[in-house]
Amino acid sequence: QVQLVESGGTSVQPGGSLKLSCVGSGYSLRFSAIGWFRQAPGQEREGVSCIGSNDRDIYYADSVKGRFTVSRDNANNAVYLEMNNLRPEDTGVYYCAAEYPDLRSIKDMCVPTFDFDYWGQGTQVDVSS
Repeated sequence: QVQLVESGGTSVQPGGSLKLSCVGSGYSLRFSAIGWFRQAPGQEREGVSCIGSNDRDIYYADSVKGRFTVSRDNANNAVYLEMNNLRPEDTGVYYCAAEYPDLRSIKDMCVPTFDFDYWGQGTQVDVSS
């Protein structure tokens, strides 16, 4: 059974940092494009960051550029989202998604309407003082 499992979400003060993990079970993330999305209460899901299978094609939403970094760890079958200088508007449920093969541009994929093959269940991030 294929599963994507996110972890690392918690409550943090503004200006703090978190590192989210997306781990594949029954599925290798190594050759897949991976997307990170978030959904705040009452809002639509939005693409935060996506990384292509070549690890060179990377997209960040304007709202997180310079603060978030996506990376891949093949040894642990994981993709991480490192989040620094967190703001209250970063609050939401963060999801990872996987797509193989990644035939579209990473920017075209990093939208909530893209039909990724698999989605995780999400991890909650709360940024507040």
